[in-house]
Amino acid sequence: MKPFLSFALICSFFLLSAEQTSAQTAQEKLPTWALGPFLRPAGVNPIISPNTSTTFLDPLSGKYVDWESNDTFNPAATVKGKEIVVLYRAEDKSGVGIGHRTSRLGYAYSTDGLTFKRKSEPVFYPGNDNQKELENPGGCEDPRVAVTSDGTYVMFYTQWNKKVARLGVATSKDLIKWTKHGPAFAKAYNGKFYDMFTKSASIVTKLVNGKQVIAKVNGKYLMYWGEKFLNAATSDDLVNWAPALDEQGRIKELIKPRKNYFDSDLTEAGPPALLTDKGILVLYNGKNASGDQADKNYTANTYAAGQVLFDAKNPEKVIDRLDKPFFVPTESFEKSGQYPAGTVFVEGLIFHQKKWLLYYGCADSRVAVAVFDPLKK
Repeated sequence: MKPFLSFALICSFFLLSAEQTSAQTAQEKLPTWALGPFLRPAGVNPIISPNTSTTFLDPLSGKYVDWESNDTFNPAATVKGKEIVVLYRAEDKSGVGIGHRTSRLGYAYSTDGLTFKRKSEPVFYPGNDNQKELENPGGCEDPRVAVTSDGTYVMFYTQWNKKVARLGVATSKDLIKWTKHGPAFAKAYNGKFYDMFTKSASIVTKLVNGKQVIAKVNGKYLMYWGEKFLNAATSDDLVNWAPALDEQGRIKELIKPRKNYFDSDLTEAGPPALLTDKGILVLYNGKNASGDQADKNYTANTYAAGQVLFDAKNPEKVIDRLDKPFFVPTESFEKSGQYPAGTVFVEGLIFHQKKWLLYYGCADSRVAVAVFDPLKK
């Protein structure tokens, strides 16, 4: 006779089954305008984990540091020739707790998008340059990357000097050598928002002959950005951006947290947005609140991913928005590390071999991938 399962084991089994069922149900009921379902490929994740053996000569301290020894997470992704490149945030052990270490961006590359090799040194980091004051000592965090039709890569990232977080812009032709352009909103409205806490940009892209490239909307480049609320900004040159304002001259809030929903605490822009025949599709990261504001179907403080559709003719107008997340933390590596409440933080989205690959951070500690095959929807 087989031994009886312990009560604790039975409870954990049903809890895990409920979470997986909730995630599966949410994906099965996606509207036609949304992307998904995104599935985790078996035996692959996490695709990037901390490495204690790689070192880097820090130009600011003049010392070698184990730059990716503590955590590797929150990735950008793009296509370079026949390779998929992931730029991931890596933290050393210089401090205690999230946001108290130094972040640099590592470079990983792959031909299938699932198995990656990595460069031993970061390709983007705080240095002796004109952005030193804004990036030292916190570093360069949470990148999003997209490419123009002529092959210029544009990266948005958080400049963190441990005083004010600013949304920075950088460009490159090879994803290795970068030109830093400084804060995206530095010149807008005579510098009105220069010292405002800004981060997380999702620039609008579209598919052209199977290649995902940066697109214009109503004659201008467009991005959705923000951490607490989702906002918009436009640009003529991809470097200098002007946020959309309301009638009082304040940052215009396009979507915001909803009481008792999975995104009840914040709505943070995710990977590059996508211009489709239905509208502008934005994937975003929603954080669940705790207490009375929370969605009780999900763990308090959990980060899960949502989708919202904007009108392409009026990009500040919401057409539709998912009430349930399309992607939630279910795996052990998504519920451990720096953020054990559970995190799937989406930042990279690419189209490769007729499939969509979504790259995300796991509990602020690892990088993973999920795949959506439109032919199987």
